Amino acid sequence: MLIYSVASAPGKVLMTGGYLILERPNAGIVLSTNARFYAVVKPIYEDVKPGSWAWSWIDVKLTSPQLSRESMYKLSRKHLTLQCVSSSESRNPFVENAIQYTVAAAHATFDKNKKDALEKLLLQGLDITILGCNDFYSYRNQIEALGLPLTPEALATLPPFTSITFNSEESNGGNCKPEVAKTGLGSSAAMTTAVVAALLHYLGVVNLSTSSEDSHQQNKNSMDLDIVHMIAQSAHCIAQGKVGSGFDVSSGVYGSQRYVRFSPEVLSAAQDAVKGVPVEEAIQNILNGKWDHERTEFSLPPLMTLLLGEPGTGGSSTPSMVGAVKKWQKADPEKSQETWRKLAEANSELETQLNMLRELAKEHWDAYKCVIDSCSRLKPAKWMEGVAEPIKEAVVKALQNARKAMLEIRNQMRTMGEAAGIPIEPESQTQLLDATMDMEGVLLAGVPGAGGFDAVFAVTLGVSSRNVTNAWSSHNVLALLVREDPQGVCLESGDPRCREITSAVSSVNIK
Repeated sequence: MLIYSVASAPGKVLMTGGYLILERPNAGIVLSTNARFYAVVKPIYEDVKPGSWAWSWIDVKLTSPQLSRESMYKLSRKHLTLQCVSSSESRNPFVENAIQYTVAAAHATFDKNKKDALEKLLLQGLDITILGCNDFYSYRNQIEALGLPLTPEALATLPPFTSITFNSEESNGGNCKPEVAKTGLGSSAAMTTAVVAALLHYLGVVNLSTSSEDSHQQNKNSMDLDIVHMIAQSAHCIAQGKVGSGFDVSSGVYGSQRYVRFSPEVLSAAQDAVKGVPVEEAIQNILNGKWDHERTEFSLPPLMTLLLGEPGTGGSSTPSMVGAVKKWQKADPEKSQETWRKLAEANSELETQLNMLRELAKEHWDAYKCVIDSCSRLKPAKWMEGVAEPIKEAVVKALQNARKAMLEIRNQMRTMGEAAGIPIEPESQTQLLDATMDMEGVLLAGVPGAGGFDAVFAVTLGVSSRNVTNAWSSHNVLALLVREDPQGVCLESGDPRCREITSAVSSVNIK
């Protein structure tokens, strides 16, 4: 048993599959990023107090330094249910469910001997701290208040895990709960996954690998990752109050991937727990359930960079947008099916072209590198000029076909948004994306996931990302420090606040 456990899970960008991913067998491409959520778990008390074996509850403390919040809970030893004993304003249903389900998973999987050690560990209390990288939140107001330009460099000057200012002007006379401005990277899924992973590791249910361990060791841990995935999906869905597609939790656990959702029935056991079935029994059913999601490894081809830009219009509510699309599907099944079919084809085409580019890079590295290098300095219309060699031509063709597929995806997403009466690609985003896709060295640009006013994404070739961040800055769009990082959940060597985090600065990659 450990005395300390720190795990982290990445935020995500859903590049293709918005809305369609809610229904099997539609696939989506989801990229995990270097923006990570961390969970630090340690005991509250150094020793088990004499007489504590007779206690009927376990102390749990949850701290979120960025929100200046601390909550105390009591976890019932008999029922494994959690009760908040501090002011109820600062409730976090994602973490609350993660704690209950993780402890229940330990109870459900351990034999008598391990259970005794588990009880002892739990009686020392659980002290959980959660920290999210700055990229999950909007710091535009702070940067402007400091009189700094809206650039990644200005963002990099903020200390790691900077406290989050609330959009308190929207809070009604101090009564209503202030909202945090987010960038759309899936903070709740990353946070839930990190907490579940750190707790499962701390309690000895799984043995996670650190990011630096070789892939052989990581493969050995794939069963452990599956447990993290099942518990995190359950906790996240119950906290949300609905069974979503789960792509955000899946990428939080396994990293970048092509994803097809699980059948929602898999989580009926978790919903039973809400209806009063004992938590341990419900978790046992979840762990034995038929999880039928599909996951294939995926990452961007070499020499391509994922960029995210925050347009400063505030995020969008995904659930209400999804609701509007579902309503339209019921009202106009014929038109909606046609749009979905075209969208699915375009998604599949983009995936095919990116996979082809990865193959070309593997088999013909020099030619591939040469093409990417020259295209990074040219507007897309000029990419084919002067290309004579068949291999180079194949690379340019795949790049052009990927662009064509992206334009078709955007076109169908706009059609769907107009029909459903929601701004999937709002006019302001359309202008920004069109201008971005017309720049030198830009392969793709779009609205990730459900669209709306969250951050936009672009995929750039070679050295061109610098020009894009500059152009965005002049249009009042803040380029974030986020990049693709295909790695999922991993164990960290210590509290991220204790080491000097320079990764944010180095990832700016100033050319």
